[in-house]
Amino acid sequence: MGFCVDDYARAAAPVRWDDIDLTVFRDRPLSPGTLRVLRYMCDVESHTVCYLRDLLVTPSHADPEVTTFLTMWNYEEYWHGEVLADVLSAHGVPTGSAHVREVRLRQGWRDKLAPIKQSVIANLVGDDFVATHMSWGAVNEWLTHAGYTRLMRIENHPTLTELLSRIAAQETRHIAFYATQARERLGRSSRAQRLTRFALARAWQPVGANVMPRAEVRHLVGHLMSGTDGDKAADRVDSKIDTLPGLSGLHLVRRRTESLLRA
Repeated sequence: MGFCVDDYARAAAPVRWDDIDLTVFRDRPLSPGTLRVLRYMCDVESHTVCYLRDLLVTPSHADPEVTTFLTMWNYEEYWHGEVLADVLSAHGVPTGSAHVREVRLRQGWRDKLAPIKQSVIANLVGDDFVATHMSWGAVNEWLTHAGYTRLMRIENHPTLTELLSRIAAQETRHIAFYATQARERLGRSSRAQRLTRFALARAWQPVGANVMPRAEVRHLVGHLMSGTDGDKAADRVDSKIDTLPGLSGLHLVRRRTESLLRA
């Protein structure tokens, strides 16, 4: 069976963490490297509404299934940011509206031009842009899920593992939508395949790379995707990208992460 957007919309909900005692981090705090990664992840999850703003000026806004999903996706991603913010707060790391505002204002003129640039390019491309959007989303969600999984294994902290497992379970539903849409749309348009392959090969970067400082992007990649286990995680995501029509052989994640690690 395909992905049922109506079922997803009815089931979408904030990830639950009110039953988890975050004071355990006082006696067993997370490592500084992991906290830095969580800061990155929290900032990116909290930035989702800005990505949504840019997408709503593209042909994606005309598809009711896509907009229903995006509404609930944005809602769930908001709460992912809140969970991570509470973990950071438990370690004395500043969070809240003032920090989120700072991250958004830091984007400067790029933030002001982003929806204009996105609108012009996407509407010139037309409906095939939606295939690119769905494929891009699938790649990002696959990588996000891989990142949470890697962080659980690296830190091996029971409380963090429980929290990230709950977030990852919701990300799995997000993956299902994006990947299903991408396969269907790429499968019926060779032009969409060419456009998507070109866009990913030329412009895709790890999630949040266009928002976070370069040093933080390199730290994230180094913490999660370096070494033998990191290489294997990157290859697993690349193997999933290979299953999308017209996108095999890109080696996208491995190439981008290796490039960042060399920088």
